[in-house]
Amino acid sequence: MRIGVPKEIKDHEDRVGLVPSSVAELVRHGHEVLVEAGAGSGAGLEDELYVSAGGRIVDTAEEIFSDTQLIVKVKEPLAPERKRLHAGQVLFTYLHLAPDREQTEDLLKSGVTAIAYETVTSPFGTLPLLTPMSEIAGRLAPQVGARYLERTSGGRGVLLGGVPGVPPGEVVVLGGGVSGTHAATIALGMGATVTVVDRSAEVLRRIAVQLPGARTIFSTHDALAQVVRRADLLIGAVLVPGAAAPKLITRDMVKTMKTASVLVDIAIDQGGCSETSRPTSHSHPVYVEEGVTHFCVTNMPGAVSRTSTFALNNATLPFVLALADKGWRRAIAEDAHLREGLNVHAGKLTCRPVAEAQGRAYTDPEQLAA
Repeated sequence: MRIGVPKEIKDHEDRVGLVPSSVAELVRHGHEVLVEAGAGSGAGLEDELYVSAGGRIVDTAEEIFSDTQLIVKVKEPLAPERKRLHAGQVLFTYLHLAPDREQTEDLLKSGVTAIAYETVTSPFGTLPLLTPMSEIAGRLAPQVGARYLERTSGGRGVLLGGVPGVPPGEVVVLGGGVSGTHAATIALGMGATVTVVDRSAEVLRRIAVQLPGARTIFSTHDALAQVVRRADLLIGAVLVPGAAAPKLITRDMVKTMKTASVLVDIAIDQGGCSETSRPTSHSHPVYVEEGVTHFCVTNMPGAVSRTSTFALNNATLPFVLALADKGWRRAIAEDAHLREGLNVHAGKLTCRPVAEAQGRAYTDPEQLAA
């Protein structure tokens, strides 16, 4: 199979779909890999490394999109990339379609087969291709929040860890999943007072054992309203697999927050979990709404591109090999968990949460696998 790796064009997106060692593995399996010139440079992976691994460097994205059967990316294809997709191609990347009607429409019109990292499942009920980026986003959130709490960044002038005689900052983490757990871990390590809010009693029990320094609160509307107003840093880490994030933080809650406090919405890829959240970029990462600094960058892990690229490849390579070795139809027929990743095929929407979020017709991917 001929596999293409384009250079990402999203703002400050320096990750790359395949690292040289992944390319070498695909070549050993008899496949041809085309890599756009400079695709890995933002992660410190120069073209020569790809050539040494057996890949072929091409000059333009046009060559990648027009001349390959399987395209491996990191982020969702932007409008110029979507115009180049065509029927018969397989796209394997993060998509986050639920809040993005325009992208969904373009993918349906293109006829492409699109498999989303974020909806591939595992035998353990986890999301193995989303997990590494969720871990990184969670670990970045307190670091980012601490920066924007500094007065020189427009914040309250609060040091999260405090000092002897001065209390630490209050960090509230909404959601005790992968991102939330990692966010709470780092915030505790920075010396902050940390509260984790979740609607699952089992998750709260796990947090209490895993992070005994964190406080836990069962999530209700009233409980959330009370804890939000205390936060110096509020981290939204709520996930409903494949679906739009629920707007658990209302505008009225944000209005009660301290002036110049910070909201980091990790869930922004899926639309965000606050009514006041809207997507931002690394070039323009923050805005102020209701007196609160909002950080809603849709590709947070891109800031640590080298770490993120290798972590992502560790998770995606087995699935890339399966798609290349077997073809997408046999691969999803034999692997029900990879089949969960199929979001679009030949003009049909095959992810139920996306269909429900957008009010579109849904096609069961098992029919296509058969």
